[in-house]
Amino acid sequence: MIELPEALTYKRELEEFTVGKVVDKVLGPSSPHKFCWFNGEPACYHEHMAGRRVCGAGAFGIYVELELEDGVRLAFNDGVSVRLMGPKDRRPARYQLMVDFTDGYTLVFSVSMYGGIICHSGNYDNEYYVKSRESVSPLSSLFDREYFQGLISGVKPSASAKAFLATEQRIPGLGNGCLQDILFRAGLNPRKKLEDWSDRDGDKVFHAIKDVMADMTEQGGRDTEKDLLGNAGGYRTLMSRNTLGRGCPVCGQEVVKEAYLGGTVYYCPVCQPLDSGR
Repeated sequence: MIELPEALTYKRELEEFTVGKVVDKVLGPSSPHKFCWFNGEPACYHEHMAGRRVCGAGAFGIYVELELEDGVRLAFNDGVSVRLMGPKDRRPARYQLMVDFTDGYTLVFSVSMYGGIICHSGNYDNEYYVKSRESVSPLSSLFDREYFQGLISGVKPSASAKAFLATEQRIPGLGNGCLQDILFRAGLNPRKKLEDWSDRDGDKVFHAIKDVMADMTEQGGRDTEKDLLGNAGGYRTLMSRNTLGRGCPVCGQEVVKEAYLGGTVYYCPVCQPLDSGR
């Protein structure tokens, strides 16, 4: 799933590999997906995009956006996988959208669980899109300790660490994936309630957000996700499906895997105890 580090990696690669290319044709879904959302009919995307040159790319929150001439944009969000294929590469039989360029290269968009592929002209007003675009990035200097404390103050004290950080897009681009290493670095259990946080806990989580998100971005995303060329990200996750079974990297304790709040959490019961006394 795309989170901010992966979104920024896609942006960088789209700028490197697609800027200057001209769209030849756009093909709608070869295999319709119940949970893939479009802005209008995907069959109309060709009319909006064909003949236009790629002039840039953007990334914000859980969204990546390809910028074309005349203000046309093609945005996609966290559940979408995108691959750039060369003229000699075999195209997949199943996809949700395919964008062919005049030089023989192709962008292939696919969705496994859910996701949105949105063609628009700057007037897309989806709540999550707008929130992602207008949010303060955790990588920005505006995202300081005071700003973070304001986020904490706006949430019920009974909310857990995961509920606060990774639901309702309070910090767009920080989701359940990035959350695992952030809480591990901070030494907090995903279930620990805000009312049990000390001031020091708040400091640790804040600095973990800044440091972990920066590390993930600088290294091209997490190793659980793939980039535009199909390569895994360079950031080696500490708590993820890739590390389950290896033991905690600090103390060696067996890592716990649990279903919690609509997703899976990974944590060390020693380094991230649930009791509020640490």
